[in-house]
Amino acid sequence: MTAPTLSAYPKPVDELVPAARDLAAQLGTIPSRNRIKKELRVGGPKADAILAELTRTPLPAPPADPDPTPEPAGPATDPTEPTEPTPADPGPVADPTPGDDDAPPPANAQPAPVADPGTNITSRPPRRAVVWPVVLMALGAFVAVWSGWVGLGKLTGFGKVDLLPGIVDPGSWATIDSAITLPIGVEAYAAYALYVWLSGRVPTRARTFAKWSALASLAVGALGQVAYHLLTAYGVTSAPWWITTLVACLPVAVLGMGAALAHLVRENAK
Repeated sequence: MTAPTLSAYPKPVDELVPAARDLAAQLGTIPSRNRIKKELRVGGPKADAILAELTRTPLPAPPADPDPTPEPAGPATDPTEPTEPTPADPGPVADPTPGDDDAPPPANAQPAPVADPGTNITSRPPRRAVVWPVVLMALGAFVAVWSGWVGLGKLTGFGKVDLLPGIVDPGSWATIDSAITLPIGVEAYAAYALYVWLSGRVPTRARTFAKWSALASLAVGALGQVAYHLLTAYGVTSAPWWITTLVACLPVAVLGMGAALAHLVRENAK
């Protein structure tokens, strides 16, 4: 195929489009960008413009065969005999010109979005809330609760106890003040039950028991602080019998609730 003769001055796209249409009619398909550049001797921008014009306008009809002589008919076939299937038309053969891999896209094709290499698309995990302020609040509460329970224990008969009588001399390292058992037992159980209730990682029965026992422990702790401060404010040196009875039962109640909660937490482990 002979390329069109070009003058020394570059032609506009409108004058090159007819030659590109003739080239497409001869090939039977829209030529590639490299083929247009080679045959019409144009640069890349003009080749893109010509290619856009070809994709927007229909191709001209291929030239008619100048030889009207009909092809000789093949041997007659018997209609009763099966005929071999006709192979499918493989379609237009791709142009072997190097660089034809940039064939024109369909007219309605849209370019794929290109990700910005400088954009960080990695999602960061959410930051956890800080918990260190709880330590400051717990320190203040610990001092107030400890002093309240120890003071109430002294008003209700809790005092020094020899852990090893007959083995270690009284008043030595084996002697402790039993009043410290009240803040350790009641408040520690309340904190643990509250944790089990809010953790969401225990069976339903354990969570229900932890919920109500934690609320009950916090309520008992609040009542114990109120009782101590009222007795101290009124100058009472010995608590009434009913307060002494309730306070004396607290270590036993904490032991029972703690054992029950431990069994319920391990219920599904069996």
